[in-house]
Amino acid sequence: MSFDLGVWSSESTVAEHRATQIYESLCRGERPTELYPNPAIATFYQELTAKWPEIDSVPEEIDDTDICPWSCALSHSDTHVVMSCVWSKAEEVYQFVQDLAQKHCLVFYDPQSDEVYLP
Repeated sequence: MSFDLGVWSSESTVAEHRATQIYESLCRGERPTELYPNPAIATFYQELTAKWPEIDSVPEEIDDTDICPWSCALSHSDTHVVMSCVWSKAEEVYQFVQDLAQKHCLVFYDPQSDEVYLP
């Protein structure tokens, strides 16, 4: 089981019920119409992976969640980043991702609590 988060760029305010739909669409590989390409997403992704690299870039013999808390590869495009981390790192990842999303004026969504935080 993993702890999941979503960050995206939206041109309009997103209500909680719609944020859930957007997140589920992203998980299915779809691109919701509210999302738009934004250079802030690429910067967010670069800063995120500078702190914790993608799981595929960490050698298999290294099993250290301090180096890489991800439970699977990140889903990302020019409009979003969807992350799944191990539960033992959930609090740390949550706070870092929320702060980073706020820094870059991006929508932050927590599917566990169904809460959306707008920029």
